[in-house]
Amino acid sequence: MLRLMKTYRDHYFLKAKQEKYPARSVYKLKEIDKKFRLFKKGMRVLDLGAAPGSWSLGAAEKVMPGGFVLGADIKDTDTPFPDGVVFMREDVFARSAGFESVLEEKGPFDVVLSDMAPSTTGHKGTDQARSTVLAEEAFALARRYLTRGGHFVVKIFMGPDSKALSEAMRACFAVVRAFKPQSSRSESKETFYVALGFKGRPEDEPDRDDV
Repeated sequence: MLRLMKTYRDHYFLKAKQEKYPARSVYKLKEIDKKFRLFKKGMRVLDLGAAPGSWSLGAAEKVMPGGFVLGADIKDTDTPFPDGVVFMREDVFARSAGFESVLEEKGPFDVVLSDMAPSTTGHKGTDQARSTVLAEEAFALARRYLTRGGHFVVKIFMGPDSKALSEAMRACFAVVRAFKPQSSRSESKETFYVALGFKGRPEDEPDRDDV
């Protein structure tokens, strides 16, 4: 079993190296896009948890020419990006004025992606709770910066709070689905919520700054 798992991991690792992606995670995005058809040429994309840059590169392939990708992560990256892709080192919980300015200038976005994940502790409950906090913050940014009809993809470690998040997303999107790509490691607890057709924020929802 362990040998099979190693072969499975190595396939995507080696494929990423061969195709010049900085991480194997790009194949998760490719699977999601193949199933849900997220991208079109000319779209604007916000990629949260972007380092080392595979999702930003994968999105750029789909929306260029004419599109734009803004990647952000608390970690830096030395990945070279093509024209039309901007990477900023940012903490989504303490966003700089410069980052907020770019969000306002380049938004609203057609697609918001979040591959953010917490530093894992090995304690299932703790890791799930931290993952939910990141997913909720990504959802808050999606509600603020998505254009109507736009799409949102967010990674989450499934746990007791996952249902509440999916229900909140269903209030804002026409379709919400849970999806685990085949390229996710078999032992990984990650799942992606894929939300299509942003309807706008519920009229009675207070602005985040007022909460």
